[in-house]
Amino acid sequence: MFGRLVRGHRDRVGLTQRELADLSTISVRAIRDLEQGRATRPRHATVRLIADGLRLGPRARADLEAAARQGQNCWALKAGYDAAPTAPPAALDTLMGRESEAAALTAELASGTERLVNVMGLNGVGKTRLALEVAARLHSGSGFPVLWAAFAGPPVAYRQQSGPDGLAALITGCADALFGPAGARPPASGTTEGTTDGTAEVITHGTDRHADVTAFAELVADRPALLVVDGALTDRPDTDGIDRLLRDCPELRILVTSEGPYGVAGERTFLLGPLEAPAGAQEYTPDSLGRIPAVRLFLDQLRRTRPEYALTQDDVPAVADVCRRLDGLPSALRAAASWLVVYDLATLRQCLEDDLASLLVHLAGDDEGARFQEALRRRVARLPADGRALLARLCDGERDGGDGDFELADVAALTGRSLPECGRMVRDLLLSGTARPSYRLGRSRFQVFHLVRAFQPAAARVATVAGHR
Repeated sequence: MFGRLVRGHRDRVGLTQRELADLSTISVRAIRDLEQGRATRPRHATVRLIADGLRLGPRARADLEAAARQGQNCWALKAGYDAAPTAPPAALDTLMGRESEAAALTAELASGTERLVNVMGLNGVGKTRLALEVAARLHSGSGFPVLWAAFAGPPVAYRQQSGPDGLAALITGCADALFGPAGARPPASGTTEGTTDGTAEVITHGTDRHADVTAFAELVADRPALLVVDGALTDRPDTDGIDRLLRDCPELRILVTSEGPYGVAGERTFLLGPLEAPAGAQEYTPDSLGRIPAVRLFLDQLRRTRPEYALTQDDVPAVADVCRRLDGLPSALRAAASWLVVYDLATLRQCLEDDLASLLVHLAGDDEGARFQEALRRRVARLPADGRALLARLCDGERDGGDGDFELADVAALTGRSLPECGRMVRDLLLSGTARPSYRLGRSRFQVFHLVRAFQPAAARVATVAGHR
């Protein structure tokens, strides 16, 4: 940062390194080392002499001094970072039903086969929990430092670990520059203002939006590390900045949790579906039902309020139906289970039949339902027009008794489109997290989630598909 500022000011006034050395009484070699980043901790006297030689105005001089202090702070930060690998946040709950996903992502990131992984899925599906597991495995198994940045969202079930002073702010700044909302990013270049003596002065406050990215790259350098960006909402990340960071840090891996694909070169999209839930046509015993991941999570949450509870054969149909109606979505299962403080299973099941959406409001007041609806609104808005229309028709339950289950042939019959066109529309629904695939008996089938059907905005349901009402 300091070296780039010096080079920028020197070029602006048309000085060579030799001429600046003569004006400032600093050696040519010292100026060259500063500009090329080989020297990052200039002394106060050196900064003052360079500013005098460049004839900087008050604001530009203050920015140069701030950049020098930042270089000194970064050096101290790097010393602390290099002393001990930074640990990931500690999860506060047990991972359930994600062994294959966690193993696959850990292997890909550890080997370097994939360096930019984007975990996508429905709101509340467990993207953060999977990222925590993968980060913990990479840290304990391969010694990766884990640099964790989280965007604003609901309360999270982990405990952040301590690190060197200033590290969290640097990681957050880097994540904001690369994956923050495009409109909130500072401009990429400076503006010029006049000074009282008539000379031009480059205003550098907030001008280098990649300052934190550059400092982050200098911190990581060529050592293995994992950057986790949890809860990124933008659909337009800074692709140039991401490419540059991965190039400057050849051993860095980036794991992002988001709402959809970015289309970045080298991006590994990983669509995370809900937990496996009970099948509608199958008969279960308490033992066989209790082994299904969605049921395990539901019972785990239930026993937090009723520790004595044991699943009986009489309760099997109700538990299976609750987990199936909630699509195996972890956040929905937790919210529904919280109501068992005051409801019995039969009442909870009836409430889900009457008003599925209301049960996503946690008994303690954590409104998962509102967050889910807002996230769904964003997802639906990103769909192409034909995808939104198809989703609206599927949510209306105009086929197959209203269960939301369909094949490509059903979409072709509904829309009049060719199978390849229908395939693209269905793929859009899958990537948006509003539907999931099912492969039974050698056939590909798909299902719109019950929760999506419950929350799909009514205004979207009047949309048409290729002119068919």
